[in-house]
Amino acid sequence: MAGKLTELTVKALMAKGRHTPGRHTDEKGLHLHIRADGNAAWVLRYRQHGRQRDLNLLPYADKTLKVARDAADAARVTIKAGKDPIRERQQQARAALEAASADRTFRAALESTLEAKAGAWKNEKHRWQWRATLETHALPKIGELPVSEVTTDDVMAVLRPIWTRTPETASRLRGRIETVLDHAKVRGWRSGENPARWRGHLREMLADPSKIAPVQRQPALPWVLMPAFMAALRARKGMAAVALQFTILTAARTGEVRGATWGEIDTEARVWTIQAARMKAGEMHRVPLSHAAMTVLAALRPEQSRPGDLIFPGARAATKPLSDMALAMLVRGMATDGLEQDAPPRWRDLTGRVVVPHGFRSAFRDWAGETRHEGREVAERALAHAVGGVEGAYARSDLLEKRRPLMQAWGEWCERAPGGAAVVPLDTSTAKQAVVGGRA
Repeated sequence: MAGKLTELTVKALMAKGRHTPGRHTDEKGLHLHIRADGNAAWVLRYRQHGRQRDLNLLPYADKTLKVARDAADAARVTIKAGKDPIRERQQQARAALEAASADRTFRAALESTLEAKAGAWKNEKHRWQWRATLETHALPKIGELPVSEVTTDDVMAVLRPIWTRTPETASRLRGRIETVLDHAKVRGWRSGENPARWRGHLREMLADPSKIAPVQRQPALPWVLMPAFMAALRARKGMAAVALQFTILTAARTGEVRGATWGEIDTEARVWTIQAARMKAGEMHRVPLSHAAMTVLAALRPEQSRPGDLIFPGARAATKPLSDMALAMLVRGMATDGLEQDAPPRWRDLTGRVVVPHGFRSAFRDWAGETRHEGREVAERALAHAVGGVEGAYARSDLLEKRRPLMQAWGEWCERAPGGAAVVPLDTSTAKQAVVGGRA
């Protein structure tokens, strides 16, 4: 059959570092679905009762084309018998869960929790991280214990070895153990207080994670130095330099910029719309584009472009985005290239650390807070920060029109001639050193 896959074509499509994203058809609905990150799965597309469905047969991993075809044939037998293979799989999973739950172990409680929360994950990666943390640290020690018998000593045996070494991971682990035990209690598998509870319990036995390892903020350039940095950046050649300019001018995250396509840009309305699937908060975000940002795009736009074409493709292939490392190395190079070994970096925060791409969002936020009148809510919306609590429940507008003058002013500040800054930070001695070290 023309167009069928072969073992050789599959290996070529999955070549490490050169994989080809998309759906690659074999026969009778079977295809290899390769994601942009290189993960892939064999999928069977079928129609039943007038409805089209996709059945994930098995991950690609080391599974050959023959194994995938055999699995597809088995699924087609189920379909021909009038049964839905997806529903059959779900029923089998529930049966296996009930069988495993007979002993009501902590492991069984974890599986039950994951099934109950199936629709609550932000994405598959979050689900994987949730499970992986418990499989790595908790299951080896308490996985086979009856969940009704898990005690404070058992929880401490899991947490204590990593509490001071990796406090952030340990804190998440504690919370996930607490969730599993709460779920088990609701199911009637255990009773009494939760031994993983923090307040009024483990808090009295373990150090506060935030005091073990205070949160390290990303190194950010003082906002008064942004005109000088942007002048130096414009002198740099290459796609990474242009992408970083756009990142700074839009106050966006680097991942949002690297994945941007021409179809997301409304040139007439001067708006960049990022769909929810690409946003950290899981909500669509609109960015009003300043004159400076539009100028960056105008210099890049080809005569003919398709909506799905990347604005900032990587050097090796137009279908692959620029790597995050390219932006990080660009900033590090700008800070240290040509300097003596012991010389301080040109572009650094007030503590002397070399700035990083994400830190420019902090520079924008400081600039907005110190020089603009739009207020906190508008600045936070510009950064696509989620608004929580009651305020978030009632705040439906994204304040696009209020953000237009804010982003235009930011663009004008970034395009300002170096040395024209009229405002200096309160710590003048440190700032003076940063200015001297930061001149282009």
